[in-house]
Amino acid sequence: MTNGIVTGGSEPGETGRPPEAGAGSLEIETLSGERGPEWDAFVRGAEWASFCHLSGWREILGDVLGHECLYRVAVDADGGWHGVLPLVRVHSRIFGHFLLSMPFLNYGGALGSLEAVGLLSEDAIRIASDSGAELLELRNRGHDPPGALTKAERKITVVLELPDDSELLWKDGLKAKVRSQVRRPMKEGMTTRFGADQVAPFYSVFTRNMRDLGTPVLPGAFFERIAEVFPEEAEFGCVYLGDEPVAAGCGFRWGSEFEMTWASSLREHNRSAPNMLLYWAFMERMIGQELTAFNFGRCTPGSGTHRFKSQWGGRDEALPWGQWALGGVSETPNPDRPLFRMATKVWSRLPLSVANRAGPFLARRLP
Repeated sequence: MTNGIVTGGSEPGETGRPPEAGAGSLEIETLSGERGPEWDAFVRGAEWASFCHLSGWREILGDVLGHECLYRVAVDADGGWHGVLPLVRVHSRIFGHFLLSMPFLNYGGALGSLEAVGLLSEDAIRIASDSGAELLELRNRGHDPPGALTKAERKITVVLELPDDSELLWKDGLKAKVRSQVRRPMKEGMTTRFGADQVAPFYSVFTRNMRDLGTPVLPGAFFERIAEVFPEEAEFGCVYLGDEPVAAGCGFRWGSEFEMTWASSLREHNRSAPNMLLYWAFMERMIGQELTAFNFGRCTPGSGTHRFKSQWGGRDEALPWGQWALGGVSETPNPDRPLFRMATKVWSRLPLSVANRAGPFLARRLP
């Protein structure tokens, strides 16, 4: 035990789990503000952990979006940590009341010993029930939800194993059609840039793409804070035609994997396929940093997004999210619902200036 944290977990992406505490010996506490480093130390040693579990999200989601963050810790009688669960409440009169781990992200769920994971999940159900949340959703990856949580299988991710040389991926890993699509924007003179100075260009592409999709956009401060809070994990990159950004992405390193969490391109340049160059440039960069897996992020099985991600040759990975609901609620607000489809059509026709002013007000209320 070090600094009150029970060690013995695995590095991200490996197997193993912290030692078990005795039955009934744990209690649940709320993380206090100054103990973020202890939280992160536990997360970095826990099986099934992800960048979504890091304590910095509490600052971003709380300060920027105004959400209530309930970061819960399972501790033993000596103060040792055996498990953690980041919970965030997203509550609005427009969309409903949700308790999530983690909103706007793909992963979450309790980490730690079997006992701790079970107790933390039960504690989350209690909080959801006592507060009248319509849906509790713990976005697990790699393990089924415990106890009274039901498993939702409506989302998957696609993961591509990366070789240690980008030339191997180009020649042996990609189909000829994909290589041709990547070459197209190159032939038209498009180039890529990476770094924290790409946050603003990323956001300029992201806002236009989200408007065109009919979806409210998160505030720019959300991504600015990501760059500040996660300088080692976050990566921003853009594809340029001259000085104009035409495609952009933001993702995160975790262990040996990189996940592309947000990606966009401008519709008027679709013929040139700048999004293909964007993904290839990110893959090259991650191989150069000795990462071994490229995660394309979550999608709906069989969707157009799923087909785009699958063409790169990756494997599908189920995301067994755990849920508990009051009444018949089975998912967060879905754009496939008739009401949302109608709203999407209206939103996509708004002037960009209007969408950018109103979007952050609505987006922060969408889980």
